[in-house]
Amino acid sequence: MKSIDELKAEIEKFKIENAETLEQFRLQFLSKKSEIQALFAEIKNIAPEERKSFGQLVNELKDKAQQRFEECKESMEASQGVQHSIADVTRPSDSIPVGSMHPISIMMNQVRRIFEDIGFTAVTGPDIEDDWHVFTALNFPEEHPARDMQDTFFVELHPDVLLRTHTSSLQVRTMENQQPPIRVICPGRVFRNEAITSRAHCIFHQVEGLYVAENVSFADMKQTLLYFAQRMFGPDVRIRLRPSYFPFTEPSAEMDISCYICGGEGCNLCKHTGWVEILGCGMVDPNVLENCGIDSKKYSGFAFGLGIERMTMLKYRTNDIRLYFENDVRFLQQFKAASR
Repeated sequence: MKSIDELKAEIEKFKIENAETLEQFRLQFLSKKSEIQALFAEIKNIAPEERKSFGQLVNELKDKAQQRFEECKESMEASQGVQHSIADVTRPSDSIPVGSMHPISIMMNQVRRIFEDIGFTAVTGPDIEDDWHVFTALNFPEEHPARDMQDTFFVELHPDVLLRTHTSSLQVRTMENQQPPIRVICPGRVFRNEAITSRAHCIFHQVEGLYVAENVSFADMKQTLLYFAQRMFGPDVRIRLRPSYFPFTEPSAEMDISCYICGGEGCNLCKHTGWVEILGCGMVDPNVLENCGIDSKKYSGFAFGLGIERMTMLKYRTNDIRLYFENDVRFLQQFKAASR
């Protein structure tokens, strides 16, 4: 009993001023080799009729030591927190990292703004489409290779349902539900069953355009696309149209722009030709107009389509399309200035 009273007095008088003295207190009174633990070991030597009362007193002593230890520990931690906060009051705040728009979104918005400035309206629609809107209405013959499994993602249980391979399906939906004049652009994500390489991906983005009205000519299309090219790449850019083939346009053409890096003299970007291909275009085939319920004898129109990834690679001179899908922050941070 005398030992208990002495330890009780020691616990009350022990000076705890810092982390070191707090640890000394713990070792002396609360560790496995502490004096209190030694008293627990003595219980077996106490007379049976006194063991209970002795054990209670030792437990109370341990609780008292534990309580003082916790109070001093909390007080020190609180004190350190206050000191830290006071020290930080006059410091400048850390800047919060700010993200940026994805380069694909930047390019999509730029293309949209250019065409919206001359009266085009953006329309959207489903990524999952049916054969009619993706192929049949657009004059694709049944044996066309684009209908093969190696080019298109079909839904296995519903072979008439597929992931759209181009946003031309939105042009069909617009013509089915709206009479001319029609002037729309169709931005969106498309899917094709292709091997993923530095130059190709199974997912990419397109912006397609459609203008249908009375007396629309090839010259109208050429002037519209020249306006777009010069707004996007600079006023000195020239364009050229090369004959091509698309099932839904006739005549059809591929459009090149003069290389805006070398000015047409030849460089690595244009493969020393002076020209860079950016889009396909053509006059809407009369069969497509009739399939959509538009009188091809009264109305004519032109359509065009460009790949956003290709445009972005040209604009920012990146050499691997996979970078746009990897979400590498180091790559995306380079476009902060462009997204403002």
